[in-house]
Amino acid sequence: MTVTIGYVGVEDTMELVLRTAAAFPEVRCIPLIHTDFAQIPELLDEHAKEVDMWLFSGPLPYEEAKRRGQAAAPMFYIPYGGTSLYRTLCQIFLRDQTDVGQLSFDMFSHSELSRLFAELGMTNRSIHTMPYNGSYDDLIEHHRSLWKTGVTKAAVTCVWIVQQKLERLGIPVFRVVPTESVIESALNAALRAHETLRMQDAQIAVQMIETDLYAGLTKEMYSSDELFDIEIAATRKWLSYAKLVHGSLKAVGPGRYVIFTTRGILRDWTHNFTAIPDIEALHAPGDASMTCGIGIGLNAYEAEMLAGKALLHTREYGKGSWIVFFEDKTISGPLGKPEQLSFSYASVKLQRMSERSLLSVSTLGKLESILTKRQSDEINAYELAQFMQIQPRSARRILIQLEASGYAEVIGEEMPHPRGRPRKKYRIVFEQEC
Repeated sequence: MTVTIGYVGVEDTMELVLRTAAAFPEVRCIPLIHTDFAQIPELLDEHAKEVDMWLFSGPLPYEEAKRRGQAAAPMFYIPYGGTSLYRTLCQIFLRDQTDVGQLSFDMFSHSELSRLFAELGMTNRSIHTMPYNGSYDDLIEHHRSLWKTGVTKAAVTCVWIVQQKLERLGIPVFRVVPTESVIESALNAALRAHETLRMQDAQIAVQMIETDLYAGLTKEMYSSDELFDIEIAATRKWLSYAKLVHGSLKAVGPGRYVIFTTRGILRDWTHNFTAIPDIEALHAPGDASMTCGIGIGLNAYEAEMLAGKALLHTREYGKGSWIVFFEDKTISGPLGKPEQLSFSYASVKLQRMSERSLLSVSTLGKLESILTKRQSDEINAYELAQFMQIQPRSARRILIQLEASGYAEVIGEEMPHPRGRPRKKYRIVFEQEC
């Protein structure tokens, strides 16, 4: 089976990566050259239907693609370190015999370089490095200022654009480019992940659907024949949908159906479990109350049990919600909503916190997911209520219980309006996993 990989990289490393990939008979590589990060979203959109996986020339374009969230296919990148950095340092030592203390680096952390120099027997050396902070200009200025003041004699960069700018400034610069062994490792990792995904795609997926068949009935429609016609029409609709997802349908009661299919097919229809399938039958008049729980399991029984649990969780979000319960006890949803959350039921940390705070693992998991999504450990009751779609008083109760059990502290108050009631701001402290 051929795996098509879209390689997003710069021109000077493109030939090396394509030559290395050619040694893998199962790989077909599509070269996609970019000179600026702004071009990456367009490349991903243009070739999305052609590739099974994405490979990026380094962590920076990878992070850019991940930040924009446009790639549905799995993404990997070629790392800067390992033999790539060793080769660059060897070139510097052999050609110029420059001491590492007279070099400026970027992208690498101080600890990474300290460990590397210790392995080479180069201790007590000055380390001049700057990890990427989102700005090319800052990296360029880091190298330029050290060179201009005489602290360093040359720069070592991982970034093609930085190399180009430094060369124009007349600063001696070496670029860390990937070696064949590093590229091979990245390709092997991508192929192993692809095989794992293929196995996952074959897992059983069960949809447990609940809808109010009689929501549109008028007072005049009471005959058993009319009710039977409604049930028959609904069953036909779900049979049609089941065929689309290559599944089998089982009716388990008025307005409740179970569809057995596979994870891979359902993943494609839901855009990697983020959206409700865009199928006309699912959006027909009178079906606004349709609710769905999806279970992913290692066997049909487990998947059906998890689908039932997922359906129970939809009660928290109202009719029309879709929730997914995965085999690793991770819950995600509601699908199609900007406030979609993912949290784990299997976390020992959350179970300990639940026992101490008397809050459910579900509530704690959602809170952790919200804070991760906000990239902050601070929140007030109004914000929590909006994310969880609950009443502010319920959100205040959650925060008060966390404070009482030592998992939250009040760090201040906010005045949303001149005449409004002050809102307490809490800092949440989660336990660390053992």
